[in-house]
Amino acid sequence: MDIGRGLVAIGAGLACLTGLLTGLGQGLAASKAVEAVGKNPEAEGKIRTMLILGCAVAETCAIYGMLIAFLLIFVFR
Repeated sequence: MDIGRGLVAIGAGLACLTGLLTGLGQGLAASKAVEAVGKNPEAEGKIRTMLILGCAVAETCAIYGMLIAFLLIFVFR
C-alpha cells in the first residue's frame, strides 16, 4: 500500500462530509421556515420560495462534494 492511495481515500471521505453537513443545514433551514410560517402565515408563499431556493443552492454543494469524491476514487487510484 502506498501513501497516495490512503490520501485519496481520506480526501474522498472528507468530500463526502459535504452531504452530511448539507443535510444538517437543510434541516435547520426547514425548521426555521416552519417557525416563520407559524409566526406569519400570510407570508407562506414567500417563505416557501426562499426555502426551496436555499435548499437548491445547498444541494448543489453536496452534489459537487459527491462529484469530487467520485473523481478521487475512480480517477486517482
